[in-house]
Amino acid sequence: MGGRHTAPWCPCTRASSTRSPTRSPRNGSSASAHGSKISGVRAEAPRKISGAPVEWPHGGVLSRDWVLMLGEVLDTASRRLQPQQLPTVLPVPVVDAIVTTAERLLNGEPNCLKIDPEKSCTSVVLVGDVHGQLHDVLHLLEITGYPGSDQIYVFNGDYVDRGAWGFETYILLLAWKVLLPKRVFLLRGNHETRFCNIAYGFEEEVIVKYGDDASFLYEKILASFEALPLAAVVASSVYVAHGGLFRHCQQAPVLTPGTTPNSSKRFMDPESRSLKLGTLEDLAKATRGVLDPSGVGHNAVPGDVLWSDPSPNPGLEFNAARGIGLLFGPDCTQEFLQKHRLKLIVRSHEGPDAREKRTDMKSMDNGYTIDHVVDAGKLITLFSAPDYPQFQARSRRHENKGAYIVLEPPSFSKPHYHTFEAIIPRPQQ
Repeated sequence: MGGRHTAPWCPCTRASSTRSPTRSPRNGSSASAHGSKISGVRAEAPRKISGAPVEWPHGGVLSRDWVLMLGEVLDTASRRLQPQQLPTVLPVPVVDAIVTTAERLLNGEPNCLKIDPEKSCTSVVLVGDVHGQLHDVLHLLEITGYPGSDQIYVFNGDYVDRGAWGFETYILLLAWKVLLPKRVFLLRGNHETRFCNIAYGFEEEVIVKYGDDASFLYEKILASFEALPLAAVVASSVYVAHGGLFRHCQQAPVLTPGTTPNSSKRFMDPESRSLKLGTLEDLAKATRGVLDPSGVGHNAVPGDVLWSDPSPNPGLEFNAARGIGLLFGPDCTQEFLQKHRLKLIVRSHEGPDAREKRTDMKSMDNGYTIDHVVDAGKLITLFSAPDYPQFQARSRRHENKGAYIVLEPPSFSKPHYHTFEAIIPRPQQ
């Protein structure tokens, strides 16, 4: 989801906040006994429960049963434990091992993944924003079927923020990635950035749940965000990225001693009138390991991929409403699809709140919209967080459905849309 929309239930919505996760929260801003809501979780006196903590398997080799067990533990913990008790069942060393192992895999992947389903694959499932709605993610996996030799998953970013269980959601998906690195693919969203994590709750969530160990784990997770690929192309037919399309960036001029960089000024200007649509070759060359892409210079392409939006109007222009990224019209979709011989663009990034403010675009009530239909194919926006956002007065939630897309052989290019309802009631956190 876009960072321009504040999270009404989150007390840390000031993007300018510089508070470190090492700060000891107090007066209801931590796991205290005051019952205050912090990032959608309620901090109260711990309830006594029993249960052995999760252990990292010997040799670090995960099994399907281990990952399924992890999901059950996280589900049970969300219902029976207070947030600050999570380390009693999910210890810091286990989290560290999951994140470290997954980050190593992610660092070995290119900016844009090339996913070519094998003959044994009967479906590729595309998932949009999930925003810490753990129980809806677990439900989606159950109704769709778990990743395996016959089924690939591509998650399109925004795993954290705005929901109470962003930490658990992201750790669970990383565990699936470790288990099945060629069947589970995690792309980056605009909420996989420090800027959004401060503004929309994930930083505070980690503080509440892991206390003195929060700083260590938070920095580990931020490093893994930097490693997430930016996009994927499935079966040479479907381009998947969180925000969508991006600009072409010429290489900054190589300056010789004594010269000035005045000739690169236009290159650095996000509002340059010379905007030109980028290609997959541009994407491959982009600098991806940046925690908060600024949308200018060498960060322009990652910033666009994470933050851009489609427009019903033709052309390519700076996305003034967000202050970063681009607005791209149907002509851009046509150009991109035609140039790369693709049939479909699937992006996410906009939920019902974002579309509510864009009266020229379709609503997100059903979890997906078809935003561009051109000669070469279509552009679809996919949102997978139903009844969004969590922990808001019933009259203020959108009561939307979530959706996912299934691609099937032989071409894997025709989208099959599936909608689903939220798991209600949610745990009282």
